[in-house]
Amino acid sequence: MATDRRRFWTVVCAGLFFACGGEEPVVQAPPGASPAAAPAVSDTVAPAAQTDLMREVFSYRGSGRDPFMSLLQSDDVRPLIEDLRISSIAYDPRYPAASVAILRDTIANQAYSVRVGDELGRLRVAEILPGEIVLIVTEFGSERQETLRQRQTRERTP
Repeated sequence: MATDRRRFWTVVCAGLFFACGGEEPVVQAPPGASPAAAPAVSDTVAPAAQTDLMREVFSYRGSGRDPFMSLLQSDDVRPLIEDLRISSIAYDPRYPAASVAILRDTIANQAYSVRVGDELGRLRVAEILPGEIVLIVTEFGSERQETLRQRQTRERTP
């Protein structure tokens, strides 16, 4: 009795197996085209439309430097706050974010024109006030705030 059931199910499975994939799909030609112009059937899938890849870009703000490079030779250390002097400040009291300051690096003899939010190496300009600039210094992942004051020029009287 058990062997009869096995044979029955074996024949049913074999019949289903052979009945499923024997015919090729029928491709119909568009109306008005000749039957010879019908596309050939192939087993490969037609290539999909060209897709554009968009890559996500992420940068770490505090750890952008190479950890194996010497801190003394790295360019992102310059300028140091001790080497900067304020040459001039153009302060706009109605819109302080539009204020501009000119900083001069006394060691490299280079001038920088900065606005609020600009970065100079490890320094970021937080605020420009009349006579002073507030800078945020980032060192080894921590931040501290420094104020750079403009030197007052004295007029000489004869």
